[in-house]
Amino acid sequence: MKLTVLGCAGSYPGPDSPCSSYLLQADGFSLLVDLGNGALTNLQRLHGLFDVDAVIVSHLHPDHWSDLCPYMVVRKYARRHGSPALEPLPVYGPAGTQERLGSAWGDQTASSGVFDYHTLTPGTGKIGPFEVTTALMNHPVETYGLRISHAGHALAYSADTGPCEALVELAAGADTLLCEAAFLDEPDNTPDLHLSGRQAAEHATAAGVDRLLLTHLVAWNDSTRTYAEARASFAGSLDVVRCGSVYEI
Repeated sequence: MKLTVLGCAGSYPGPDSPCSSYLLQADGFSLLVDLGNGALTNLQRLHGLFDVDAVIVSHLHPDHWSDLCPYMVVRKYARRHGSPALEPLPVYGPAGTQERLGSAWGDQTASSGVFDYHTLTPGTGKIGPFEVTTALMNHPVETYGLRISHAGHALAYSADTGPCEALVELAAGADTLLCEAAFLDEPDNTPDLHLSGRQAAEHATAAGVDRLLLTHLVAWNDSTRTYAEARASFAGSLDVVRCGSVYEI
């Protein structure tokens, strides 16, 4: 599997990256995981607007889905002149994903015929060539961590979460854990919201993953400190992802 980071900023677009969005490819199939603020720019630059086969939205905080609004416009109108209409794009998300987009657009029917919505629940299913396992994370809204497997390899994705055993179980034995690290390791962090670099590393160590990729860092934090905090608690391969980074899983 090939993982391309289209956006990795936490909570709001930073000076170097849009918000969360990750492209996973295998066997000619392109799966987009989240599409946060500004990430549509890099979908065009690094992949292609019309080359996505399915989308998963981990949760309905806008830094993980809001660019579905302009993407809906692209898929609805951009090929109308001289080109056949696009088939509806499968979009997998928590209950209410279609309604949330409709509310943002001011028209509940705006994405009808553009996106084909599927409601996520905990469990395992197939999306294209991928086996996808979903589990609820520890976040204020319904949020799904993902384990995406193909050809004997597995990528786990924390989405947004505070500390939780479900993430360790989801990532157990995975090749790579793509894990949020929005917090620095400080005593007054809001509980049950995000992880620090140290906490992400502790989850990765408990899960026995080979590689930890830190993401969702907010722009006001020092990424070198986040890395150092994680390094002290994880012995495997470690990286802070950057916009445009590519990894083989």
